[in-house]
Amino acid sequence: MNEAESGVREAPDAPGPTLRGGRARAGRAVVAGLVSVIAAAGVGELLAALFASEASPFGAIGAVAVDLAPAWAKDLAIALFYTNDKNALLVGIAIVLLLVGAAAGLVERRVPFLGRSIVALLGAAGIAAAATRVNAPELFWAPSLVAGALAFVTLGLLLPPHPAGETGDPLSRRGFLIGSAAATLLGVIGTAVATGVRAGGQAVKALRDAVTLPAAQATATIPDAAELNIDGLARVVTSNADFYRIDTAIVVPEVDPATWSLRIHGLVENEITITWDELLALPLSESAVTLSCVSNQVGGSLVGNAVWLGHPIREMLARAVPLPEADMVLSRSHDGFTAGTPLEALTDDRDALLAVGMNGEPLPLEHGFPVRMVVPGLYGYVSATKWVVELEVTRFDSARAYWTDRGWSERGPIKLQSRIDVPRQRDVATGEQAIAGVAWQPHTGVAGVEVQIDDGPWREADLATAISDDTWVQWSLPWTAEPGNHTIRCRATGADGERQTDAQAPPAPNGATGWHSIVVQAS
Repeated sequence: MNEAESGVREAPDAPGPTLRGGRARAGRAVVAGLVSVIAAAGVGELLAALFASEASPFGAIGAVAVDLAPAWAKDLAIALFYTNDKNALLVGIAIVLLLVGAAAGLVERRVPFLGRSIVALLGAAGIAAAATRVNAPELFWAPSLVAGALAFVTLGLLLPPHPAGETGDPLSRRGFLIGSAAATLLGVIGTAVATGVRAGGQAVKALRDAVTLPAAQATATIPDAAELNIDGLARVVTSNADFYRIDTAIVVPEVDPATWSLRIHGLVENEITITWDELLALPLSESAVTLSCVSNQVGGSLVGNAVWLGHPIREMLARAVPLPEADMVLSRSHDGFTAGTPLEALTDDRDALLAVGMNGEPLPLEHGFPVRMVVPGLYGYVSATKWVVELEVTRFDSARAYWTDRGWSERGPIKLQSRIDVPRQRDVATGEQAIAGVAWQPHTGVAGVEVQIDDGPWREADLATAISDDTWVQWSLPWTAEPGNHTIRCRATGADGERQTDAQAPPAPNGATGWHSIVVQAS
C-alpha cells in the first residue's frame, strides 16, 4: 500500500538534538568570548587609572588609531561628533574588541587554545601601543599584560576542552552562567571604578587645584559694552566648562608641575630650559584671545574666547636668540603632538603666551595644565600646543608637524568668520525679534557685520564693543518677523577692509569659508 492509499504521511524532519546542541554551544562560545573581553577591559582600565593612567589599554590603542587614521577619517569624525570625537572612537574600539572576543570564543570552541591566544594577543597589542607613546610610564606594560592574561584565563575557564573520548559541555550550564555573570560584573565594576578615579582622583588634579597663580602685572579689561546679554547668544567670554576641546590625546596627560620644564633649542644662540617655578616668577600678563579649530565648519562651535594668563613667548625666544635662517618654531607636547608655528607670529607684538591660567584659574587638565601655548590669529593646529614641553627653533623646509604631515597647510591663519546664534530654533514667533551672533578674525579684528533676510538688501548690524582685535565680537540686528519661511545670512568685514567670502570651502586644508545661513519659520 502506498502513502496515498494508507492516508498516512511522514512528518518532515524536525531539527534534531545535534543541530540544537550545536547552536547552543556556539552561543555559549560567543558569550564566553564577549565576557572574557569585558572582564579584561575593565580590570585593565582600573589598573591604569590607579597606577599608570597614560598606559590605559583603550587610550593607548586609541592613540595609535588616531595617529594611523587617514586625515579624511579624522575630519569625518570631527564633523560628525565634534568634541565627542574621542568618545566615539572609544566606543568604536570597544565594539571591535567585542567582535574579536566573540570570534575568539567561536574559534576556541573548535580549536582549543587558539581562541585564548587571540584574546591574549589583544593584551599584547595594548602593550605595544603603550610602548610607542612618548613619555610612556614605567608600568606601561602592566595594565595590558594583566588584561590579556585575564582574558586568556577567563575564556579557558568558560570553555574548557573536552576530555578525550567525551562529548557534551564539560562545564555545566549553571557553572557557565555563574562564571559569565562574575566575569561581566568584574568588567563593569572595574570600568566604573576606573571612570570615577579618573574623574575625581587624579594626583595631578589635586596638584592643579592647589596652585595659586601670581597676580598679573598687566590685565585684560572686558568692557561692559562687550556683552549684549541676548538669550541664546554666545557669551563674550567662554567659560572653561563650555570651551571646545579638540586634540589628539585620548587620555588627558597628567603632568606634575614640579617635574615640568620647557626646553628651547635648535637654531638658537642660547639653549634654554625653564622650570615651573621659574616661569611663575617671570612677569605674567592677561590677554583675551579667541581660539578656533581649523576643523570648524561655517557656523560651527569649535571656537571660543577666554582670558589667558601667561608670559610672552617672544621674551623667552629673545633670551634664546634665534638664528637669522630660522622661520618656524616646532612645539612639542608631553604626549608627542607637534605644531609648527611661524617664528614671526611668536616674536611680533601680538600676545602669544606661554599660558598657565584660563579665566582666572589654573589651566584645566584637558586644556593643557600646567602650560600651553596661546597664539592670536592662528588656528590651533599650528599654534595652540597643550601640555607643551619643548620649543625647537627650526625651518619649515627642515621640520614637519603632526597635522601638516597629514596634508594640512603649514601656516594656518584664522579666516574671517561670522556666525548666527539667535534665533536658535527653527520655529519663531512673528513680530519683533533679535538676530544676533558673533564674528571673529583674531589679530586683525572685525569692523562690521551685515545681515540679509531672504533676498532683501544687506543691513548693517550693531556691533558690541570689541575687547580687542584678538577676540570675537558680538553683533545684533532687530527684525520684524513676517509669517512664513525665512532665510537669514550673515557676513563680516575685517578691520583691514576684507569682506568675508561667500565661496564655500571645507575645513581642509586651511579652514572653511562661506556665509553662515539659517532657515526659520515664523508663525
